[in-house]
Amino acid sequence: MSDVRIAGVGLTRFGEFPDRTSRDLFAEASGAAIEDAGIDRSDVEALFYGNFMGALAEHQGHQGPLMAEAAGVSAPATRFESACCSSGVAVREAVKRVRNGETDVLLVGGAERMTNMGTAGATEALAIAADDLWEVRAGMNFPGAYALMARAYFEEYGGSQEDLAHVAVKNHFNALENEMAQYQKEITVDDVLEAPTVSDPIGLYDSCPISDGAAAVVLVSDEYAREQGIDAPVAVTGTGQGGDRMALHDRDHLARSPAADFAAEEAYDDAGVGPDDVEVAEVHDCFTVAEVLAIESLGLFEVGEGIDAARRGETSHDGAVPVNLSGGLKAKGHPVGATGASQIAELTSLLRGDHVNSEHVEDATCGVAHNAGGTVASCVVHVLEVAQ
Repeated sequence: MSDVRIAGVGLTRFGEFPDRTSRDLFAEASGAAIEDAGIDRSDVEALFYGNFMGALAEHQGHQGPLMAEAAGVSAPATRFESACCSSGVAVREAVKRVRNGETDVLLVGGAERMTNMGTAGATEALAIAADDLWEVRAGMNFPGAYALMARAYFEEYGGSQEDLAHVAVKNHFNALENEMAQYQKEITVDDVLEAPTVSDPIGLYDSCPISDGAAAVVLVSDEYAREQGIDAPVAVTGTGQGGDRMALHDRDHLARSPAADFAAEEAYDDAGVGPDDVEVAEVHDCFTVAEVLAIESLGLFEVGEGIDAARRGETSHDGAVPVNLSGGLKAKGHPVGATGASQIAELTSLLRGDHVNSEHVEDATCGVAHNAGGTVASCVVHVLEVAQ
């Protein structure tokens, strides 16, 4: 089984770009990843591409070959869809393909165009990641769903809106110097608490923005990296995926995310590491409570103890385990099809030492990425390590 090295990463800035198409965005991100890897496009043997709502936002299906063309590669291309973890799933399948020796060079990533739909249109499109028959038709949307999860958490384990506010403040601070972030704006706890309510207890600053953007990663086998003299110090050493019932009312527990529990356990076992080895994490904080659920599922904090981790400073840039040094979905942005690959790109740069926030984890050798779909009915976790 071949080790899987991350040879190159590429990102567009996340934000509002109504005049740019997904193919345009992915061309930029994939071009940057290929240039970073220092490989010829002709060496790319396959493209795995994550996208969720392209058929609605751009009236475009069959996006795999379209994005291969945008990337300038002549290779079989496949689109992956798993709501907000579409490109996370694409990365997982790419890792498996390289590991089994079928492919030596694989381009993987994702993109999403959302802002052209407007807030109402994008909210409606995102809602199809929930159960249409039993949730969407009853008026459920994702701010409402995560508000229910937050209320369930508060009732079972305690916590407050102020605890969640510290998560938002932390992630906005982390995004200040990240030029790829949608929001490079510092906020305070009072700003969060005084912002308009979206769905109690979720407020405006507890919610990630609607975003356009793309991300790409070049994965190569260890053998290819050695033969080509490619400096690729970061490897994907663990991967895991979990699932849960789609509708919240069918879940056994609203204040936990079993899909993430399973994905994390599988990824750790695959890598031969545990939560105590993790020194930096990028997690799916589509809403502030989602970060709390994520860090508990990852085993970074005991269940019921993640709620005030940000308040205590344990997940801050200078804390024991910095979480979302990129700014997370909350401040960096969340173009849903790109998010999973973006987390891998950001974490790679942090571990390589060429990220603007690498100084906070300059000795780190192990990181974890957590990418969730919907209300965590799908989840993918990856372990990245600096290869010995």
